[in-house]
Amino acid sequence: MDATAERPWTRSYAPGVPAEIAEPTGSLVDLLTDAARRFGPRVALDFYGATTSYADLADQVARAAEALRRLGVGPGDRVALVLPNCPQHVVAFYAVLRLGAVVVEHNPLYTADELAHQLSDHGARVAVVWDKVAPLVAGRGAVETVLAVDLTGALPRLKRWALRLPLPKVRAARAAMSAPAPGALSWSALVAGAAPLAADHPAPRPTDTALLQYTGGTTGVPKGAVLTHRNLRANAAQGRAWVPGLRDGAETVYAVLPLFHAYGLTLCLTFSVSIGATLVLFPRFDLDQVLDAARRRPPTFLPAVPPVYARLATAARERGVDLTSVRYAISGAMALPPATVQLWESVTGGLLVEGYGMTETSPITLGNPVAPTRRPGTVGVPFPSTEVRLVDPEDPTRDRAPGEAGELLVRGPQVFSGYWNRPEETARVLLPGGWLRTGDVVTMDADGFVTVVDRIKELIITGGFNVYPSEVEEALRRIPGVREAAAVGLPGGDGEEVVAAVVLDPGVGADPDSVRSACRRHLAGYKVPRRVVVVEELPRSQIGKVLRREVRDRLLAEG
Repeated sequence: MDATAERPWTRSYAPGVPAEIAEPTGSLVDLLTDAARRFGPRVALDFYGATTSYADLADQVARAAEALRRLGVGPGDRVALVLPNCPQHVVAFYAVLRLGAVVVEHNPLYTADELAHQLSDHGARVAVVWDKVAPLVAGRGAVETVLAVDLTGALPRLKRWALRLPLPKVRAARAAMSAPAPGALSWSALVAGAAPLAADHPAPRPTDTALLQYTGGTTGVPKGAVLTHRNLRANAAQGRAWVPGLRDGAETVYAVLPLFHAYGLTLCLTFSVSIGATLVLFPRFDLDQVLDAARRRPPTFLPAVPPVYARLATAARERGVDLTSVRYAISGAMALPPATVQLWESVTGGLLVEGYGMTETSPITLGNPVAPTRRPGTVGVPFPSTEVRLVDPEDPTRDRAPGEAGELLVRGPQVFSGYWNRPEETARVLLPGGWLRTGDVVTMDADGFVTVVDRIKELIITGGFNVYPSEVEEALRRIPGVREAAAVGLPGGDGEEVVAAVVLDPGVGADPDSVRSACRRHLAGYKVPRRVVVVEELPRSQIGKVLRREVRDRLLAEG
């Protein structure tokens, strides 16, 4: 049968994008080995202007792997990384993988309790940690050895010298980047003192576990998604195939997304290395730092989230910073407003397209074509080698008819193998035949373009009717003066009541009653919030996604 008949979306692919990718035959480590062989002298990492070539990166990884081996790290052992974006993060990631061990990424801004839960869950004995948070890790879970990373050690020599000046402003800058870590070993000293790992040391296999990536926890306690080398290599290959205009060994990628997040990890740590790109690292998104870097080393490819694109484009236009070097930009994690696309493309002249994914899929499964066939407002079509189905959320064995909304199921080489030590939860989402339940309600048109309706677990049921929070939020944002909104279901009435938290523009005189009245012009009566609460800000994840669960918890606590 013709592939386009089975997968009509392939007709919308950009020219040169294949319907299938080749099955990955090696490990993630091979990506770096190949890049070092092909692009040895090329800059692999740029950190505030301090550069590391691919040849030097491969050497540091070999030395770090030997240092970890001496500490007893071996195949299958978990190693916790609690680091912001920095060169040491990249080195530690590939060094752990080189030993056949398993990387476990953690947010360095987590509280002690949040870290303790995850550390206890996966049982890592060794942790590579930003020195500022080392006290939060030491002695937690099964951790026996903490390797402290001093970010200032990766700065250019002049910046390191400047941080020694006895000035209040300098002391504050130094304290923001580094702190003493009593009882921890020095990562830099350990790596510098190690010989390279023996070249014949056994390499990991494609089917070996490479990563435990904890879900965001927006619908419950975070769970560790088990991702193999094959999963992550396949997703990097799918990403590479999706943008045929990329040039191996000639791109510059900005790592404004955190590497400890699935989105940033794949687009920056694996995909970028697979094409021999220069990766410009930012410990956090700082508008001034990104614009300064753009003057020094212009980006050509930018993965980010909608608020980043809006802020960057606006600031670049106001300050006269040229961003026309950015030919391709990929947005994810939240809905991409058409206005943001228009603004970004008017400033850069490049393309900005939206994609869709989740931690359990390494993470990308769908994307808008990097071509005129793209459709803003949708999350695009399935990636190469990816299949999708729409099913009844209450009975996933029943497919939904064309045009009907249904739960999205996906299948492909990027789909994970399950949750760490949680067989029952794994069985709930992984169905026979390799299909993954995403928990998202979507619609799909005849050409295969998917539009996300909402999360099943965040569905509000009021008076027997289903209310999708995103529909309510869209109506709220259309009201003049409402900057942001989050809709949740709270106990009350016949099941739940729709309650909204809104952030108003400064100086706006709107009140909750007027907001509710305005909603009636756009929503059926049962969808109109029974209560509107004005707040100063909405809780967000590290990459900017509004956390409805936290909104709900706060509203419940406030009564």
